[in-house]
Amino acid sequence: MSSTIPINQVDPTAPTPQNTPLTHAPIAAGLSRPTVPDIHEDAEPDDEDEEDEAGAIQQAMLGLVHGKLSGLVGKSSGYIESLPVEVKKNVEALKGVQLKQVVLQNQYKRECLELEKKYLELQKPLYERRQAIVTGAAQPTVEEIEAGEQQSAKDDPDYTPLPKDVAAASTGIPEFWLTALRTHVGFSDIITDRDADALKSLTDIQIEYLPTTEKKPGFKLRFFFGPNDFFENTVLEKTYLYQEEVGYSGDFMYDHATGTEIKWKEDKDLTKEFEVKKQRNKNTNRTRLVRKARPTASFFNFFNPPQPPSEDDSSEIEEDELEELEERLEIDYQLGEDLKEKIIPRAIDFFTGKALEYEDFDDEDDFEDLEDDDDDDDDFDDEDSDSDAEPPARRRGPPKGRGAGAIAGSNPEECKQQ
Repeated sequence: MSSTIPINQVDPTAPTPQNTPLTHAPIAAGLSRPTVPDIHEDAEPDDEDEEDEAGAIQQAMLGLVHGKLSGLVGKSSGYIESLPVEVKKNVEALKGVQLKQVVLQNQYKRECLELEKKYLELQKPLYERRQAIVTGAAQPTVEEIEAGEQQSAKDDPDYTPLPKDVAAASTGIPEFWLTALRTHVGFSDIITDRDADALKSLTDIQIEYLPTTEKKPGFKLRFFFGPNDFFENTVLEKTYLYQEEVGYSGDFMYDHATGTEIKWKEDKDLTKEFEVKKQRNKNTNRTRLVRKARPTASFFNFFNPPQPPSEDDSSEIEEDELEELEERLEIDYQLGEDLKEKIIPRAIDFFTGKALEYEDFDDEDDFEDLEDDDDDDDDFDDEDSDSDAEPPARRRGPPKGRGAGAIAGSNPEECKQQ
C-alpha cells in the first residue's frame, strides 16, 4: 500500500528547461573521442586488453557525464522567469488545477485504506482458524487437509500424499512463527540464536488498522506470546504511522513508529550483552569487578524503533550519522510493511519456504549491525573481561537481496487487499 520511505526528497528526474542552465551538457559540448593507435603486424594488441581498456574508458566517461548532469538538477535556466506575465498566469493556473488532483488522490488512498480494513475483517475468522491449528487448540478438518494436499500436488508434481490413517497432531505446529520469520530474508538476519529461544513461545502475529478517528493513518502489529523465561509481556505491539497526506508519488508516506516497552525478567534482556570487567584504580592500585551492559543485536530491538530527527536536529547531525539513521529507518519501515503485506497473510508459505520462490535475491546484504561500545571509567583501567555470554551467533538466511526484506524499489499494488 505504501511506497518506500523517502527520507530525503531527491528528485532523480532528468534536467528540464526549468532546472537546467543554458550551457550545453557534457555530451553536447563534445567529449574528446579516445584515439586508437595504428595496428602494426609486429605489435598487434591483445583482444582482451583492448576490451578492458575500452571498458575502463567508457566507465570513466559515464561517470563524468553522470556527475555533471547530477549537478544540474534543481538549477534554473531562467526559462520560466523569462516567460511573459500572461503565460506565467497560465502556469500558476495549472498549479491550482493540480492541487485539486492532489485532494482527490488523498481521498482515493483513504478509501483504499478503508477497503483494506473491510477485507481484513472478512479474513479474521480465517486467521483465527489458522491460530487455533498452529497452537493445537483445534484439529484440522478432513476437507482442510485435502484442500492443502491438492495445492501441494499442484505446486509439486512429485508430491507424495499423506497416509489417510494417521491423525493430525494435537499439539499443533511447533515453532511455526519462528520458522516463518527466519525464512524472511530481513528477519533472518536480525534473529539471533538467543532470540530464537524466546520466539519459540510466539503463538500469533496479528495486524490492526488504526481507527479513522486518528489524525494520522497507520497500522498496528501485535505479537502474542505464551509464558517464557525472558519477559513478562504477553503481547508486544509495534505501531506504524503515516503522514496525513500522500506523498508526491501518490502513496502514503512513512512518518514514524512506536513500540511496546518490554518488561524483561532479571538478567534476561536479549537486547543487551552483560560483561564483567576487572578494573584497577590508578591511584590506589586496588582492583574491582564491574558488571556492565552494552547494546547488542537482537530481534527485540524491533520494538524500540529509531525516530526520525526533527528539522533542527537534522542540521546538527553529521552527514554520516544522518545517512546511518535514514538507513535504519528504511529497514524498520520495510520490515513492518513486509509483515503486513507478506508474512501475516501468507504465513504458511514462509513456514514451508514456498514464499522464497517469489523473492528476488540479486542484491548484496541490506542489513548491517549498528552497534557502539563505549564503557570505561576515568579512574580505573580495564585489565580483562569476562562476558556473561558469548556474542550471539547470527543466523544467516538465504542469499541476500531485496526480496522479502526489500528496502528500496518496492512497488506495492494499489488498493492491495489485506
